[in-house]
Amino acid sequence: MSAINVIRRMNRSRAAALGLGVWLLSSAFPAFASNVLQQVSHAPGAKGGVEITLQFADPIADAQVFTTDNPPRIAIDLPDTHNGMAGRKVAIGNGSASAVSAAEANGRTRVVVDLFRPAAYESRIEGNRLVLSVAGSGAVAPVVATSAKTSVKGPILANTMDPSRRVAGALSVSNIDFRRGTNGSGKIVMRFTGEGASADMRNEGTRIVVDVNNAAIAANLSKHMDVSDFATPVQSIDPREQAGGTRLVINTNGAYDSSAYQTGNEYVVEITPKRVGADRMSTDSSRIGGTLGKVAYKGKPATFNFQDVPVRTVLQLIAEESNLNIVAADTVSGNVTLRLINVPWDQALDIVLRAKGLDKRQDGGVIWVAPQKELADYEQAKEDARIAIDMRAETITEYIPVNYGSAEDIAKLLTDESKSNTSGGGGANAQRGFLSSRGSVSFDRRSNTLLLIDLPRKVAEIKQLVSMLDRPVDQVLIEARIVIADEEFARDLGVRLGLTGVNQDGHNGVISYGGTLTDAAGNADKASTCLSGGACVPLIHTINALNVNLPVNNPAGSLALSIINGGHVLDLEMSAMQSEGKGDVISNPRVITSNQKEALISQGDEIGYVTITGGAGGAAATPSVQFKDVLLQLKVTPTITNDNRVYMALDIDKDELAKFINVSNFGDVPQITKRKITTAVLVDSGQTVVIGGVYEFKSREDLTKVPFLGDLPGLGNLFRTKNKNSSKAELLVFVTPKILQVRQRDQVTYPAPLRDEAPPAFRN
Repeated sequence: MSAINVIRRMNRSRAAALGLGVWLLSSAFPAFASNVLQQVSHAPGAKGGVEITLQFADPIADAQVFTTDNPPRIAIDLPDTHNGMAGRKVAIGNGSASAVSAAEANGRTRVVVDLFRPAAYESRIEGNRLVLSVAGSGAVAPVVATSAKTSVKGPILANTMDPSRRVAGALSVSNIDFRRGTNGSGKIVMRFTGEGASADMRNEGTRIVVDVNNAAIAANLSKHMDVSDFATPVQSIDPREQAGGTRLVINTNGAYDSSAYQTGNEYVVEITPKRVGADRMSTDSSRIGGTLGKVAYKGKPATFNFQDVPVRTVLQLIAEESNLNIVAADTVSGNVTLRLINVPWDQALDIVLRAKGLDKRQDGGVIWVAPQKELADYEQAKEDARIAIDMRAETITEYIPVNYGSAEDIAKLLTDESKSNTSGGGGANAQRGFLSSRGSVSFDRRSNTLLLIDLPRKVAEIKQLVSMLDRPVDQVLIEARIVIADEEFARDLGVRLGLTGVNQDGHNGVISYGGTLTDAAGNADKASTCLSGGACVPLIHTINALNVNLPVNNPAGSLALSIINGGHVLDLEMSAMQSEGKGDVISNPRVITSNQKEALISQGDEIGYVTITGGAGGAAATPSVQFKDVLLQLKVTPTITNDNRVYMALDIDKDELAKFINVSNFGDVPQITKRKITTAVLVDSGQTVVIGGVYEFKSREDLTKVPFLGDLPGLGNLFRTKNKNSSKAELLVFVTPKILQVRQRDQVTYPAPLRDEAPPAFRN
């Protein structure tokens, strides 16, 4: 019988039993209610049980409790009571209890507790409350209260768990292990010597207590374990013996979520740090099938506490929580024990499937659950059937025109260049690139058309791929500006000074001046001839009479003075020069290219020079002319990113002829100033960026003087010369990319496919 039929039959049985009870009550009692059932709550009880509390408006006068075997239920009849609950059903999923429902008829209310299996129970009245204690799987006999106000009727059913699992002292703890999860969770694994351990977990503030009443623990395992160094919410673990059983106390730190599940001879407790505002993540990074990674669970949190419950029953409860349809295969069997508190239902489903070696497949609102091997075999058979159909399917011929790309390049992409990325082994179904084993592709250069023969499914995939690839490529305008600015300054101050004696009687004083000392000496000669009235008496040559000779080379101006008096000649010449220069060179290359295509633009001259070869050992020297390129060059490869920015690989050269260097007997050799930048930069479209710059500053001061005399205050200027030079040069490179988007034309309509036919042009 399938799982869905079982679920439907159980639902019909419950509805029939509940309807029959309502009809009996409605026919036996009048429509009068003096008390009100206000609320139903539940809490974990001792030894894996659960306590269900019915809250009334007034003290309870009487209650009748009885059970049913198939399906297992506990029913409570409350005469003269009105049902005031907001909902008709309260899900429990704890211990042996599944859910609680209430119905009212003719002033009487019946409360029905659905059970996973027959279980012992105890009922007691406490004023306005009726407390029903349902035993867990570990209970072997009921404890019935003897309250004067309690009326317990009907048979009390004993626990039906396998008796072999309840033998006292048959189980013991064999090992306690701690592990750290990938998401910072702590995992405590308790291993037992066999199956059937009855474990109960509860939270007590910052502690988590696990009691295993039917498993003893050895003295060597009862030791304190400090695990605070693992950076999990778990700080320490204290296992110890407790009344013949085992108690495990887990001390935590910080907010956490706890869950537990039991499979085979292992009981696993997982403590995960609570992250406020974040999606709940799986506490185990491993998924069924071996896939690693964190899994986000978004299901509604629920609490499940099962002790040796059939897996099919757990799947039914999860289906009710998720509002999904779960179909379980006939091979799904076995029982599971787990305790999950406020865990998303999809995480609980994964834990149950992983614990029992099951897997799931979801199709819309339906989940199919089956053993992993069964699902794998089904999918493998389905894939084999598809391959067999493909091998027998009829191929079609398709002609795909290519507008913006190259048909030859696309054909290579579909075959040779994609083989390295194609997985799978050999065989008749092995793919060749994007083609199937029966497909082939060729191209026509003249019409730039792809010729494709393959299965209809593959042809449709390749047509979609070509439509994605065959698009106009955006272009980029790259504009560069190379700015060279230089500035020069020079200032020179020089002096020539001489004092000479002249032996000439009757010679009067003469003052002579001129542009240079040579001019001043000539004027002095003429003046002395006129004053003496006789023959001209020449003065001593001035140049040979200098005591200080520190002039300025190529002076912009000079001033000379000669004084002749009393037979002495004083010569003085001062020269000065100052020069300033400024220059700017702006180069503006620009080029347009397609996306990811290299562009090159250059402009310049070829400078020729003569080289000599040979000439050794008496051989004649042979002159030859060589040329050197002096270029302004821009080389760029742009790449347009998805956010409309441009990534550019740039190579910019700016060469200039500085001067020629004369080499004796070999002519002149050019000296070239080279400027180069190679870089890569990411720039917004239309944005200008400075990709590089060089700033160079030179300063020099020279002083030439006569020792000691040049250091005299004031007069020292007559015995020294000064030179001051400074220059500044700056190089800046600007780049501006601009995307020129190309609008795609209408999509090309492909011709109708032909089935195993030759192209029309090749038909007879």
